[in-house]
This record gives sequence, C-alpha cells and structure tokens, in this order.
Amino acid sequence: MSRIKEFNLPDLGEGLTEGEILAWLVKVGDDIELNQPIVEVETAKAAVEIPAKWAGRVQAIFHPEGATVEVGSPIIAIDTDPNAGPIEESTTGAPAAALPTPSAASLAAVEVAPEEGMVEPGLIGGVAPGGRTAVLVGYGPRNAPAKRRPRKGGVPAQAAAAPAAPVQAAPAPAPVAPVSPVPAVSGNGRATGPVLAKPPVRKLAKDLGVDLATLTGSGPLGSITREDVQRAASAPATAEPLTVAAPATAAASFGADREQRIPVKGVRKLTAENMSRSAFTAPHVTEFLTVDVTRAMKALDRLRERREWRDVRVSPLLLVAKSVLLAVKRHPMVNSTWAGDEIVVKEYVNLGIAAATERGLIVPNIKDAGRLSLRELADAMTGLVLTAKTGKTSPADMSGGTLTITNVGVFGVDTGTPILPPGESAILAFGAVREMPWVHKGKVKPRLVTTLGLSFDHRIIDGELGSKFLRDVGDFLADPEAALLAWT
Repeated sequence: MSRIKEFNLPDLGEGLTEGEILAWLVKVGDDIELNQPIVEVETAKAAVEIPAKWAGRVQAIFHPEGATVEVGSPIIAIDTDPNAGPIEESTTGAPAAALPTPSAASLAAVEVAPEEGMVEPGLIGGVAPGGRTAVLVGYGPRNAPAKRRPRKGGVPAQAAAAPAAPVQAAPAPAPVAPVSPVPAVSGNGRATGPVLAKPPVRKLAKDLGVDLATLTGSGPLGSITREDVQRAASAPATAEPLTVAAPATAAASFGADREQRIPVKGVRKLTAENMSRSAFTAPHVTEFLTVDVTRAMKALDRLRERREWRDVRVSPLLLVAKSVLLAVKRHPMVNSTWAGDEIVVKEYVNLGIAAATERGLIVPNIKDAGRLSLRELADAMTGLVLTAKTGKTSPADMSGGTLTITNVGVFGVDTGTPILPPGESAILAFGAVREMPWVHKGKVKPRLVTTLGLSFDHRIIDGELGSKFLRDVGDFLADPEAALLAWT
C-alpha cells in the first residue's frame, strides 16, 4: 500500500461541482493530525474548512490559493508514514518532483501545438515532426489539397493562391514562407478588402471601440491579432485628413481601463442560477400590506427590560419571525413545495433568514423553528446571523429551507418584490420601520409604520390564501399581545 495518499476535494453538499481555494492552512513539510483543518474552500454556498483524512506530513500541494478546483480532483498529497525513510521514486502517488525526467527521444516525439492563429501551409496529411503523418484521430492520411470555403466578398487572388502555390523540387523539403496578402487601399489609407480576424478578436475590437479596417495585421496572412487591437486601443489618437460630411454626434467610447470585470463564481454564481430558475419556473405574485407597528415596538421595549432578556439581542425581526411561524400554523399550505404532479405540505418550518455577506447573499435557515420558544428563536437568529457575517455558515445550514424572510428594512428600504428561493412557496420582505402620520382612534398622529411584501408561488397559493396569510402576519405585528391571546 502506498504511503503517499492524495486527498481529493469532497462534495460538500447538494451536488456541488467545484470550489475555490481561499487559503491553505498548512504548507509542504508540515506534520498534520487526523481531522486537522488543512484548507479553506469557498463553495457555491459558503466558506468551509476541510479537515485532513489522514495524519502525516504534507508532501505536495497541487493547487494555489485562488484556484477553482472540480470536486473529486486531488488537492494535496500526504505522506502517512513520514518516519519510514525516504520515498522511493516508484512509489504510487509520489509527487511530481520525484518522477523521472523524460528522455530526449520521448520529447522529440511530442508535438507542440502551434501558436494561436498560425496556419501551416501545405497538404492535409503532410509530414509532421518525427517523420509521422499528421492526421486527425480516426482518419487516415489524405493527400489532397486543403479546401476552404471562400469568404463572403472574395479574397485577394494572391492570398487565396499562396497556400496552394507549387514549390520547386529540391533535394530536401524546406519551409516555405507564406505570401502575405496585399489588401486594396483606398485614398484615405484604409484597407478596402475583407479584414482577417477571428471572432474573439472582432468582439474585443467592438468592446474597445477599435475599427479593424484601420489596422495592419501582424498575424499569419496579415490577420489581425488581439495584440494589434489592444495596441491600437492604448495608442494615442492620430490626426486624420478631415472629410466634409453631414454633422453627426459621435458616440462616446471608453477604454477597458475604465471598466471592471468581476468573475461570476461562488455564492454570486449560485444566487444567479437559483434566482433565474425560480423567476422563470414559479409564477410569482406579490402583495403588500402597510401596518402600524407602534404597539409591537413598545412590546419589544418592555421585553428588553425583563431581567431574563437583558443579554438577548431583541430586534423587530424577531417579532416578524414569530408572526410568520404563527401564521403558518393557521395556513399550512403556505409552507409547501411544488413537486410536479403533487404538492408537498410540510409540517415543519425551516425558517430562512436572508443575510448579506461580503461574498454575496446567503439564506441560512433555522431548522424546525416552529417548535422553538421566543427566547430559543432569538438565540438561534443571533447565532445564525453572526455565523453568516463571518463566512462560516455550513452547507447544511443553508439546505432544506421551507419559508424565508428578507429584512430589506435594515437598508432603509420600505419593501420589495422578493424572488422565491427554489423549492419554497413564499417569501416575506420586511421593510423599514418609520415614523409616519397615521389615523389612530379617529385622529392623525405620528405612528411607527412598516410595509410588508409577500411573494408566493401562484401554482400553490391563490390570492385568497396569500392575502389571509399576509393579513395574519400584519395583525400580529399590529397587536402581538392580542394575537397571542386569540390564536394560542
């Protein structure tokens, strides 16, 4: 059995396919223990520390920090018996540094891929390095001239004929330099023939606002390369002969130095995929309700003053969560999932709380939140939010949600039209609590008011059910003490 063991990146939950290495917690040569954290990986859901499967000594690290690695790929090699002496070269799984050096003969038999844009003139099936015949896998040699469909608009005759031009017989084959095409030039110095450039180069030129017709290509057959485009984009503008034309407003163009390109990966990638899938799968309906929450805010103040609650983080979101849990008991269909030919109504509530983190939006959930007391619910919410802020939320804490609350009020927003997390049938947006003029007991008085927004899956929840559920949440927030007496 080999003493060198390669540790593969594991699937950290819900079929994840890749992860980004955020930080290595060990280095080559370190002695490690079983289950010692060795690497911090960001999956599509959270940053997770992965423990070692074996004790031993780190022999090799295969990927640097910042690399994205597919699940199942080796990330580290561990010598499980470092005191057994030096590692033999024949040991299976030895690091790349211990592998034998390839011979000169084997290197000579390796074909080196040509640089981007290089075109080798001659015949398909011509002589390749090492004296072999260059063919595609699964096809035999074909001693016929290479054919290429002519470009639309035609190509200069000398360019089209150059690759197939006969070469005078010689004692030994010698490389033939391709003849560069000579494009037709107009009076203003611009090429009037077709511009040779690959699609990625054309897209780059369009993004940078570069006119390909004004460039002289440095690539094969006079084709324009990425370097030509980038050089033209960064070069100062040169004066050109003025041409009298009708007045027109030139569109402003900006260089790439004034743009920022952010890779879509990790939490942001998962959020985009989930929101797109949900928005175009579940028919969304959103209803709004404005509520006077003055009594609820006073109840929170009295709760904070109680001795057993003085060390507990009490916020309006706590009462919103409690109101949702009580309303679900009165309307169980809201806590359900569309499963194609059936609706799954769940008797437990895994209450999701949307949290904004540095890596993006995540929605951890409190498992079976309906069974918790108000104090237990407060502690669970505090721990959930603090863990999310530090980026330590585990994939298990973000799996299996059944109903979600998003607190947009912390950003000073009145409400919104939230998109359902996949697999859930309802999500509640809780807006900012503001002091506003409100009719109270027949008089206009300043009151504390908030607006709720409920989005729901119209395949499961019709307008009546959604309205009753939202109305119950509002009734609790308007007078929590009376609602508790009436419903429990």
